[in-house]
Amino acid sequence: MVIPPPVRPPRIINHLKPYVLRMTFSNNYISTQVMHTPTATIAASASSQEKLLQPSMESTRDVAAAAKIGKLLGERLLLKGIPAVSIFLDREQKYHGKVKAVIDSVRDAGVKLL
Repeated sequence: MVIPPPVRPPRIINHLKPYVLRMTFSNNYISTQVMHTPTATIAASASSQEKLLQPSMESTRDVAAAAKIGKLLGERLLLKGIPAVSIFLDREQKYHGKVKAVIDSVRDAGVKLL
């Protein structure tokens, strides 16, 4: 009698985080995007380059602008039905200043951070 091996899920599914938040800061603008990693598509994005946001912001590159971008991204994520995202930080990005403002305002909008 042959005993079949146990059925196990693929290992990559255990470590795969489906939605990843990425932030890009230039000298003039702030842009954020949430990528769906299994399909490699952008689920939602927000930037300080958007024409509708520029009249309501004094500057497009300071901490206050980063907080507005994070709040807008959080609202867009909830409208699309994405309840949680994980954060991807580059080596030079530390959790303070603009990065902290974006992450805190996404969290305040109601999106869970993994």
